[in-house]
Amino acid sequence: MTRFLEAKKIYEKIGVDCDKAINTLKNISISVHCWQGDDVIGFDGSSALSGGIQTTGNYFGKARNKEELFSDIRKAISLMPGKKRLNLHASYAILGDDLGKVDRDKYTIKYFKEWIDFAKSLNLDGIDFNPTFFGHKMVKDGLTLSSPDDNVREFWIEHGKRSLEIAAELGKAFGKPCLVNIWIPDGFKDVPADRLGPRLRLKDSLDKILSNYDKKWVTVAVESKVFGIGVESYTVGNNEFYQNYAATRGICCLLDNGHYHPTEVVSDKISSLLAFYDKVALHVTRPVRWDSDHVVLFEDEIKEIAKEIVRNDAINKVIIGLDYFDASINRLMAWVTGERAIEKALLYALLLPNDFLKKLQNEGNFTELMYYQEKVKLLPFEDVWQEYLTRENQNDDYLDEIKAYENDVLRKR
Repeated sequence: MTRFLEAKKIYEKIGVDCDKAINTLKNISISVHCWQGDDVIGFDGSSALSGGIQTTGNYFGKARNKEELFSDIRKAISLMPGKKRLNLHASYAILGDDLGKVDRDKYTIKYFKEWIDFAKSLNLDGIDFNPTFFGHKMVKDGLTLSSPDDNVREFWIEHGKRSLEIAAELGKAFGKPCLVNIWIPDGFKDVPADRLGPRLRLKDSLDKILSNYDKKWVTVAVESKVFGIGVESYTVGNNEFYQNYAATRGICCLLDNGHYHPTEVVSDKISSLLAFYDKVALHVTRPVRWDSDHVVLFEDEIKEIAKEIVRNDAINKVIIGLDYFDASINRLMAWVTGERAIEKALLYALLLPNDFLKKLQNEGNFTELMYYQEKVKLLPFEDVWQEYLTRENQNDDYLDEIKAYENDVLRKR
């Protein structure tokens, strides 16, 4: 407490209220993805990942069923400060006796009621939902909603519609809208003969999916990607397609900060979208060269993303979710470290004298701006972070607790 009080005085000198920053942070809802725990396999019969994405590594203890995944999520959530939601893929439907009998185009809310009960038992803030357009026999030649095969396309259109119906019920269960994010793996490994045709089919498919859904309880987002494994030459749902589609359909763009060229940064895109959209969705990950799903760390781009959210008064406009999966390390360590990293970044941004820095920029005082932007980097941020953890009944010594869970639970699988 003494270190925090000293830090508080230092921050007060630059006009920053540490208590206000902490109270703001604890109410920012972060959507925690379920798929880190089992390497994105799900419960509906898939045995391997497909669709241009890949999990590498073979660390022991992967969740193999509902009970194990629930246990791992419960433990991971207990080590995460702040307000949290749960992010589900449709492939995590709990089918019970209907496994192998009911396919994704027939899913209903009944296959996710256990998830609702589970999330409520953890006092989570809600559930977000993703239709799963990969890991399935109806992905034909790498295509789903853009396929030239009418049967393939119709199957996935129905899956999209059912996903929106499920999301509406999830929204009602928690009394707040459910974010539905649409990402498809469609593309080609080599140079295509027709780039427009698949995009026109995707446009038509999306229009059919969105023709009738409950906008009170469902917020729809579309997610672009520059390329995927096996679809290196052409991605149907690229950035230009989805930004135009979202703008003309009154829905949301989702920015995944691992889905762009290595020289592009999502932090620069957030303000561009905020100029035109009421809501912007994020999947926070950590790109390494061309790969997109490394565990989030407290690094420069994550800080810049958080700054854009905070200094543009967009905390209630930007929907933050996590999206990474690493099978080379303890999966709970990945979960907790990534969630804490975005929390750190948000706190860091909340502790900046943002109005003062904007004023310097607007006045053209770029010399002073550079000085203060460097000066704030050495302020006692860690002391405020430790105070935040204390108020959230947490601490920084989560390695020992995860190691204990590893020895007691994961090694026995």
